[in-house]
This record gives sequence, structure tokens and C-alpha cells, in this order.
Amino acid sequence: MRYAEPINNLIKAISRLPGIGEKTATRLALFILNSKSEYVEELTNCLKAVKEKVTLCSECVTFSDIDPCGVCSDTGRDASLVCVVSDYRDMMALEGMGGYKGRYHILHGSLAPLKGIGPDELRIEELIKRIEAGSIKEVILATGFDSEGEATSAYLARLLKPYNLKLTRIASGIPVGSFIEYMDGATLGRAMEGRKEVS
Repeated sequence: MRYAEPINNLIKAISRLPGIGEKTATRLALFILNSKSEYVEELTNCLKAVKEKVTLCSECVTFSDIDPCGVCSDTGRDASLVCVVSDYRDMMALEGMGGYKGRYHILHGSLAPLKGIGPDELRIEELIKRIEAGSIKEVILATGFDSEGEATSAYLARLLKPYNLKLTRIASGIPVGSFIEYMDGATLGRAMEGRKEVS
């Protein structure tokens, strides 16, 4: 039996979300269909708001509804210490552990030549401009420990070596092949405390 065309269109749209297969998309589409109009309107408004009101911070390039973002505008944080992460989720994971008082730079991806993602696709140029402004004293490389995260870290280490700053990598207490966003706060805390200077 075939679903009505509007339901099929919704299933197709939902199934384009990462990690959502056709069965889950169908279940979500039918949930929306059976929901009250108020919920559907709220969901619609939230989707519109996130596209219209959330932009990139002009300093760290994170997602934010204010510019500069809350972290960059916090005068209590150390502007000379910048933690470089692959994406927004990694930043939120590190923030969730508590204790880190520096700032961030979000690359919006990792080097993955086989997927067509090279240095020009990442927010590396913005990082260089921040470093060249002269206020950054230490850069912490906090990309993942999978092959793409390691390649990104190695590339940045070579690129940033000529600059007069301390360059560190978070400790490998995080298992190889894992992603920062899935780590618990204690593991992230130990990794951050155990970071070492990149030689």
C-alpha cells in the first residue's frame, strides 16, 4: 500500500537527515501527522528560527544567535588560549566537562581527501587570521583520534609551527578511532589536563 503523496514527501525529507533510515523516517512522519496542530506549528517555527537566527560567530566560527558568541564575549575566559575542534558538537562536549576557561575555534569538519574535503573546505584561514592578530599564546589541537582527526591535527601542527606560540594536542586518553562528542566528561577532563606540546 502506498502512502499519500504529502506523507511520502515528508518521509523522503526526514530520511535525508543523518542516521535516519526509511523506517525511522516513516515512524517520525506518522508521528507528526498524528500530532496536534500546535506541535506541528511549534516544530515548523523552530526549524525556521534555527535557519534565520543562528549564524556563525565572527571570531570562533561556532553556531550562535549572537555575535560574538557567548564564549568569545565572556571576559572571564582566557583569550590567549584557543582550543581547535572539528565541529560544534565537539565544542559542546568540551564545554560540558567544565573546567576549560579558554576559547575555541571550530573548523567545521576534518581533512578527508577521499571525500573531497581539503584545507580550503575548513575554517583554517580564520584561525590563521586570529593567530596573526597576536593575542593567542597557545593553540590546543582537539580534533578526534580517528584517521581524519589525526590528519587534521598533523596538518595544523605543520601549518602553525612557524608561529611563535605554544602548540599542544589533547592527550590520547581518548580511545583511538573514537569521537570527542561521545566521550564522558571525566575522560575529556583527563585528556585536556594531559595535553602535550606538539614537537
